[in-house]
Amino acid sequence: DNIINGRIKGVAAIVGCEHYKYADDVHFKIATELIKNNVLVLATGCAASALGRRGLMRPEAAAEYAGPGLAEVCETVGIPPVLHVGSCVDNSRLLIALTEMVNEGGLGEDISELPACGTAPLYMSEKAVAIGQYFVSSGAHVVFQNLPTSGAKKFNEFLLDGMKELYGANWAVEEDPIKLANHMIKAIDEKREALGINKAQERILMDMQMRRELEGKALPGVGCGGEGEPHGGLSE
Repeated sequence: DNIINGRIKGVAAIVGCEHYKYADDVHFKIATELIKNNVLVLATGCAASALGRRGLMRPEAAAEYAGPGLAEVCETVGIPPVLHVGSCVDNSRLLIALTEMVNEGGLGEDISELPACGTAPLYMSEKAVAIGQYFVSSGAHVVFQNLPTSGAKKFNEFLLDGMKELYGANWAVEEDPIKLANHMIKAIDEKREALGINKAQERILMDMQMRRELEGKALPGVGCGGEGEPHGGLSE
């Protein structure tokens, strides 16, 4: 509901490794630019550790860094603007979350229609490319700072453009962290436009019942709660 009404613009995943040359800076720049624009961030692995060290996984971070819509939802539910979703081998949980968003209804009938995007900006292992590939093949747009395919012109063109015809999603490459974040925001806006929800809606003051409804149910397989148990605001 909060994605449809615009309080939350969309969802972005930041995953993957760190790099000794950049410390926490790249992940932090991308995450703060996203949450400033009301995009809820989900993080795994070393990227999650980096964002946690910079304080973005504190509920108080919403008031400091997030845009007004995302900050309101975070304050109401009691969650930070960046959520830890698991280790570097738990990225499938992100697809579970996207699948649940589709199942909830109102945001299209396929993952490729969702206002969602992912990145692994400082990846150092081939597994990151493999993970990114199965996300794109599942319909989720993915942005890296570089790809090991730039020398293969036709194959690179297929990854950056041709895959969209098959899966409704494609790879993108952007080296600058802020431009990368803005590319993700633009991709999310385009999905919102296609769904017809990219228009400002009247602001509604939420009463206690509306706040309770925001909490929803636990996502199966995500977090520490059992299936169907309340789980700290990571709702459907």
